[in-house]
Amino acid sequence: MKSQDTPFEGGPLDGRVLPVLLGLTGHPPKVYRVPVPDAAGGPPTVLVYRRVQSARSKRLGLHQGWKYTYDPGGRAGGGPKWPWSGPRAEGGATPESHADE
Repeated sequence: MKSQDTPFEGGPLDGRVLPVLLGLTGHPPKVYRVPVPDAAGGPPTVLVYRRVQSARSKRLGLHQGWKYTYDPGGRAGGGPKWPWSGPRAEGGATPESHADE
């Protein structure tokens, strides 16, 4: 398997560069989960990092690589984003009240 040294930003792994296994397409996974064991012997805490572009070239705007940023909420956000789905709601399903009513 091929791996790539990938930088991590934010959270407990801030500033570290770790080798991450690449998938069949040659890209690292979109979400990287790191289980951290509990000192008291309880269930492990899972740190969630999301893949983002690290930089773009100045002249042509080409993709330069990947990095992982810390997601403290660990939101579920994977899956396909279909054009007819619309934006995903973060809060409850009730719409906000209108000022003109």
